[in-house]
Amino acid sequence: MSYRNPAPTVDIIIELVDRPHRPIVLIERHNSPLGWAIPGGFVDYGESVEVAARREAQEETGLQVELIEQFLVYSDPNRDRRQHTLSIVFLATARGEPNAGDDAKCVGIFESWCVPGNLCFDHDRILRDYWHYRHYGIRPRLG
Repeated sequence: MSYRNPAPTVDIIIELVDRPHRPIVLIERHNSPLGWAIPGGFVDYGESVEVAARREAQEETGLQVELIEQFLVYSDPNRDRRQHTLSIVFLATARGEPNAGDDAKCVGIFESWCVPGNLCFDHDRILRDYWHYRHYGIRPRLG
């Protein structure tokens, strides 16, 4: 018997704490699906989600991040049209200048009022939940 399971991924919302208003870092994806995204990717076999989050942040932005907290898990089967994934989202901080790497075509630094509209996956929902949590301290309701 063969089982089909969702693939675990991580997304890292990186706040640049050495800049006014603590803007976040997004990447413009080089591969399909194209558009802007929260840095992240697949968890490798034998790797913890925390190690995967630090690795993906480094690979895509060049930043050494400090993981602050695990935010939420997003698991809608339709969140990624390529396959069923679930994403463990981390909040992290970093200092310095991000640089595009891995599958990032470029990186951008954004305040809450100027996030690009062409976000990939369910990253519009994740960022909406994050900004609400950051500004009001209220986590979104589950389900």
